[in-house]
Amino acid sequence: MLSHQLQSETDINASPERVWEILMDFAAYPEWNPFIRSIRGVPRKGERLEVLIQTGNAGGMTFHPRVRAVKVGRELRWRGRLLLPGLFDGTHGFEIRPVADGQVVFRQSESFSGLLVPFFRDRLDRDTRKGFEEMNQALKARAEGVDAPDEGSGEAHGIDLLPKV
Repeated sequence: MLSHQLQSETDINASPERVWEILMDFAAYPEWNPFIRSIRGVPRKGERLEVLIQTGNAGGMTFHPRVRAVKVGRELRWRGRLLLPGLFDGTHGFEIRPVADGQVVFRQSESFSGLLVPFFRDRLDRDTRKGFEEMNQALKARAEGVDAPDEGSGEAHGIDLLPKV
């Protein structure tokens, strides 16, 4: 089979706006995200990003996907390729779905296709799936206020307005 799909989702007790704000704050990824260690670029349809992921015990992998969709507060999707189209392609997505007042379901997914997919299937199922789950839990913790800066302190924007005690 030349295609494979992964998906992981979690319930988050936070507003869609809060979750989106965290996802779009690429500069803060190294502080909280164990899977996607950094993203550089502008999340706008057609733009290229520079994404560094860390899976398992392996070193990081940097790739340069093109943004396919941005629906503010709801979805970010990009597509990356290994060397040539059809060899190993992946479409990665973040989706935020409100389910109740102050609660969302966050889904992270990737659809892989190409000639090399069968050779990477076990690693995808093991390491990449684990990375999705770890990131989702870290996002949940940050959005729900666990280890998150106090609102109004300015820390969320890199501004130290209040003295540390």
